[in-house]
Amino acid sequence: GIRLAPKEKLEIPVLFMPAEMKIYKAVVVIHVMRENGENWPYVVTAKSNTDLNRNITVAENGKTQGILWIYPINGTSEAPQQKSVVIRCQARQRLEQRVELLLIGVLPDATAVPDAGNSAVVDVDESSNTSEVTDGSPATLEFLYELQYQSDEIRSQLESLVGMQLVEKEWDTKSRIVTLIFNVVFAPSKPMRNEAAVIIQCTAGGLWKFPLVFIATEPEVDDVINIEAVGLNKESIVGLKLTSQTR
Repeated sequence: GIRLAPKEKLEIPVLFMPAEMKIYKAVVVIHVMRENGENWPYVVTAKSNTDLNRNITVAENGKTQGILWIYPINGTSEAPQQKSVVIRCQARQRLEQRVELLLIGVLPDATAVPDAGNSAVVDVDESSNTSEVTDGSPATLEFLYELQYQSDEIRSQLESLVGMQLVEKEWDTKSRIVTLIFNVVFAPSKPMRNEAAVIIQCTAGGLWKFPLVFIATEPEVDDVINIEAVGLNKESIVGLKLTSQTR
């Protein structure tokens, strides 16, 4: 019973409050009819456009009684923000660290497969990885994980310095907690402090974000240069070589 004037906008609020970490789907259908009750002159025939016919309601005389707009809604449950994991390494050194990430509220559902709408929530590119968790689980759970950066500038600084690989997984059926253990490699070339996030998505539904803080401290002193004076008011010269790691 909402009246809409020509060129007027209609805002439809949508509230999403998930109770569990699973995939939710709904459809918003808008049915528009003329205020005077008359039909549109479009007549449905055997040669009519099939896609167009799906979005109309037809009267007894075959003319168009109403027009439908159908908007699918895909809801992805996202876990609350987790505490940051700090990975600290001295510049010009290489660190391998095991990081345990707890996924709380995982629902085992082998039939749940995310569609295009859900997969678009996480920008999964070729560098993303898929892993199955079957330890003690009645169903096969698949996870997508990706290291996401806050900006292109941070990506250019960290992408070649950080490596991440899933090495172990554990499934607790009573608490419904999946533990993913990652091996993180950090090899900074200079002091820095940058942030990233691990985005994990389960095919049965649910999205988890784990912030990571990468800190590279000052490197060790390369060498000590001793200059011996040859006399007062006389110059002493010591030569040293510096090698650039880039072009």
